[in-house]
Amino acid sequence: MAANITSVINELASSKQIDKKKIEQEISDSLYTAISKKLLPENELEIITDFDNNRMIARIKKFVVEEDFHLGDISLEEAKRIDESVELGDSVWVEMPITEFEPKIINIARKTIQERIRKIEEDRIIFDYEKQKGQIVSGKIRSSNFDGYKVDIGYTDALLPVEEQVETEYYRVNDVIKAYVVDIRKKKNEVNVILSRNRSEFVQKIFELEVPEINDGEIVIRKIVREAGVRTKVAVSTKNKKLDPVGACFGKNGMRIEHIKKELHGEVIDVICWDDSPEQLIANALGNDLVDKVYLSDRGKFARIVVSTKNKNLAIGKAGKNVRLASKLTEYSLDIYTEEEFEEKIAEERRVTSHITELDGVTPKIAETLKQHGYTSVQDIYKASVDELCNMENIGEKTASKIKEAAEYF
Repeated sequence: MAANITSVINELASSKQIDKKKIEQEISDSLYTAISKKLLPENELEIITDFDNNRMIARIKKFVVEEDFHLGDISLEEAKRIDESVELGDSVWVEMPITEFEPKIINIARKTIQERIRKIEEDRIIFDYEKQKGQIVSGKIRSSNFDGYKVDIGYTDALLPVEEQVETEYYRVNDVIKAYVVDIRKKKNEVNVILSRNRSEFVQKIFELEVPEINDGEIVIRKIVREAGVRTKVAVSTKNKKLDPVGACFGKNGMRIEHIKKELHGEVIDVICWDDSPEQLIANALGNDLVDKVYLSDRGKFARIVVSTKNKNLAIGKAGKNVRLASKLTEYSLDIYTEEEFEEKIAEERRVTSHITELDGVTPKIAETLKQHGYTSVQDIYKASVDELCNMENIGEKTASKIKEAAEYF
């Protein structure tokens, strides 16, 4: 065993953050396990330790035999040196310093000690992890490889895997980062705490840290949707009528939201008021100042939003991110239109669902002719040309122009 067991125990206790008495007990138990395997059940064994004085002794009840071939035996000659009155078949207690045992037993004990301490360390990490789960931790980047970033978070090394990273964020060794504790994985003999910076929960915890009213429960985050590294929408509400939940999130002179953006490396943060009215919530999610009107579908969660021509691109957002996140936040499928586009869309739907007999100038005879050529709705006439209509029997140019005009103004 180690030349100075006390210093080894102290170092282990410090580096592994394990109770010193627990390590001492595991050493004693491991020695007992390793030595007892070489003894018969009839033999008795005690492990006596005095770690402060670097003293470890095995006290074994040995049986007196003519020649000892086993650890649990002692020759009559040697036994009489301990007690002159002993005879063959008697037993005597023999004390042996651990260092006198054969190397094989020492190695078994050493491996057992290592395994037990590793198990204690794993249990401690898991216990510490359970306390940290769902929380923000800070740590220093130790290394980077194909698995992700290894992060020293104090009580263990954690992993920020590739799938939990933000694509636009890059770190170097010794950089200090914040991350959200999401999971724990056991790989071989290691326990890894898994971190994330791309989840919505990470943003929520950052808001809780920066906005006391959220941490106190006075403001409630109703929902967060995020495209990590690009844009996040946070819907908040409060029962305190004197409190502006959006303003509180921004803070005086926007200081709070700036701190949050800085932690998220400049990601765009939209803080909006939650509203139980779907129409108002949709308007808030897209940008209330951009929306002129919201029309909900009678069936399903679909909505059409009317905006001005100058605001259409803003409402949709770069690469459609604003409307896409608004759709996720509200759980409605959203279509953006200008007033002209919306009116044309409504007119088109009206034409599609209206039969040709509803058009001025379409007699039953003409309707039958149109039907025979595949024209059944007002939209079919709207899309057809006058020349196409003239080629049909019983329809002249004057009639074709009339019903075509009727379809356009239907």
